[in-house]
Amino acid sequence: MFFFKPKEKLRKKYNERLLTDIYQARAQWDVAKHTQDAVYDVDDELEARTKLARARYEFLFKEARRRHLKGELRATVERQNWFN
Repeated sequence: MFFFKPKEKLRKKYNERLLTDIYQARAQWDVAKHTQDAVYDVDDELEARTKLARARYEFLFKEARRRHLKGELRATVERQNWFN
């Protein structure tokens, strides 16, 4: 059908954007974890930023699972059972 092609293109475009956002969120969370581990005196703000980075990543990852997306990180994350 002609009417469904633009919708499918939009879905593909935003799915790719979601995967990109997931990769960026994972990188930010990793940096936050390493920073928290490297700092001797961890304050509340640093802990809050690390928790926020993790929450953002988990939210995006759950959305990708809801959409049945597959990416490079999926198998790694599913093995760790963070979301159960």
